[in-house]
Amino acid sequence: MSYPRSLTPEEKLADAKKQLGLPRIVVICGSTRFMTEMNEADVRETKAGRIVVKPGCDMKSPHELWSDPVEAKALKVRLDDLHRAKIRLADEVLVVGDSRAEIAYARSLGKPVRFTHPEVDPDA
Repeated sequence: MSYPRSLTPEEKLADAKKQLGLPRIVVICGSTRFMTEMNEADVRETKAGRIVVKPGCDMKSPHELWSDPVEAKALKVRLDDLHRAKIRLADEVLVVGDSRAEIAYARSLGKPVRFTHPEVDPDA
């Protein structure tokens, strides 16, 4: 007698998105020095009917929330963890600029990766 195999967490997430009728979710990755370009990519992806998630904090710009170096270091770790969660949630990754660590992480999860500048693809 064979038993149906259990779904992986990734398969459960994909099934839930399908049942909810959600559009594709795109996570924008890249250095925050490209925030202007990320915002433009956000507009284009949203116009195309996709849900967009991207970095929410530009720690390269001064702000009172990360003015203390000790707090800023801890915040950076939390934001990096949060961004990896966004990559896990997304159906695909759009790289603006360059970000080898995020590209490698997304590919390790089997996520499709697109580039606003394909020449920065480390595997091209």
